[in-house]
Amino acid sequence: MKLTRYSDYALRVSLYLALHRDRLVSIQEVVETYALPRGNVMKLVTDLVGAGILVSVRGRAGGIRLAQSPKDITVGRVVRHTEGDGPLVDCSNCILAPACGLICIMREAKQAFFGVLDSYSLQDVITKNPEILTFLNRDGAEVPARSSTADR
Repeated sequence: MKLTRYSDYALRVSLYLALHRDRLVSIQEVVETYALPRGNVMKLVTDLVGAGILVSVRGRAGGIRLAQSPKDITVGRVVRHTEGDGPLVDCSNCILAPACGLICIMREAKQAFFGVLDSYSLQDVITKNPEILTFLNRDGAEVPARSSTADR
């Protein structure tokens, strides 16, 4: 399964906020860190706030942050939101659909895919890969402590 650029950006933003969870982060900071288009990030942030993944604080000293601890937000939750929960293949116009065995196989594959993503939190991603600090550490943040699923 290939993820959309939208999911890629959502994961990048989420990981950045997981690393900098002790403060509000400006959208501009995220845009500059990843060299992403500002309009895309604005749209994405609005969507993730609506989904309850992020919180946005308005005003001069405002910014964005994760709505929960990084250990409580799974990679699967973010990707499931950005990719949607539709089927992997659109079989609606296929003459084989009523008798095709691929539909069940594709459904099972998607469940397995999300099962793996659901088993890792944002905190797990950071603690399993501390070199991420080299790329995303703008203010001396420390790697968060490992969560219970980090030893997988």
